[in-house]
Amino acid sequence: MKHLLNHRIRLAGLALATGAALSAGAAQAEEKGTVHLAYVEWASTVASTNVMQVVLEQAGYDVETSSLSAAAMWQSVATGDVDAHLAGWLPITHEDYYAKLKDDLVDAGPSLEGAKLGMVVPAYSEADSIADLNDHVDSFDGKITGIDPGAGVMRLTEQVIEDYDLDYDLVSGSGATMTAALKNAIDNEQDVAVTGWAPHWKLARWDLKFLEDPKGTYGGEEKIHTIVRQGLEEEMPEAFAILDAFEWDTEMMGEVMLMQEEGDDAYAEAKKWVEENQDVVQEWLDAAS
Repeated sequence: MKHLLNHRIRLAGLALATGAALSAGAAQAEEKGTVHLAYVEWASTVASTNVMQVVLEQAGYDVETSSLSAAAMWQSVATGDVDAHLAGWLPITHEDYYAKLKDDLVDAGPSLEGAKLGMVVPAYSEADSIADLNDHVDSFDGKITGIDPGAGVMRLTEQVIEDYDLDYDLVSGSGATMTAALKNAIDNEQDVAVTGWAPHWKLARWDLKFLEDPKGTYGGEEKIHTIVRQGLEEEMPEAFAILDAFEWDTEMMGEVMLMQEEGDDAYAEAKKWVEENQDVVQEWLDAAS
């Protein structure tokens, strides 16, 4: 009983300390200024952007966010209209954007390693490789369900269709329409092929598999980089230091993505995760000290 009481006291103390830190951060926001983050409506980017918003607010900054297309997100940082984005999939997915704009922005390095792109199907599918798909055209209704047209995974999937001479159409949409198509097919035990990437909450929700890519069109392991505007380090050195120090793993990101998918408010779920993981967050904040 004594041990349980002490445990509850420690938890209460941590909650009070976290609440005080968040309140203090809000009080300092006016004097520290505003950090503007751009993001694209991908589950991974929604997770990282909301977490960073909460962390920067805890550090005393006001934070604005803007949902943009992938191309506009990169361009907005290069022009200095926003301060940063946390969705630089390199070296493959966003290689075109980075090659075109790298002289006008700053790569603050990777925040996450071990990311990958590919084509995803239900685990029960008879297809195990992209090369198998032409043997199952009718089963897959001759289509691959994708996301927004400007996404790197869409460009690569178009190349996959060409490289493997697939008799399939790539259907564009959004992250939401892609997962809706996946859910509908699985509910009815049907085949479906979608553009996929990891980390993503769908891999935790359903039993899925990446099709083998013997030609290597989708490339190997990717890293997600934090991209900031030129001048941010000089003008807002503490904010830059936090963005620069931001680094987590696929398990942490996956936890936030699943919380956000099952919750009603992405920001509220990110705030909950930050409050429960202050040991991790403090490492990022310490970089600004």
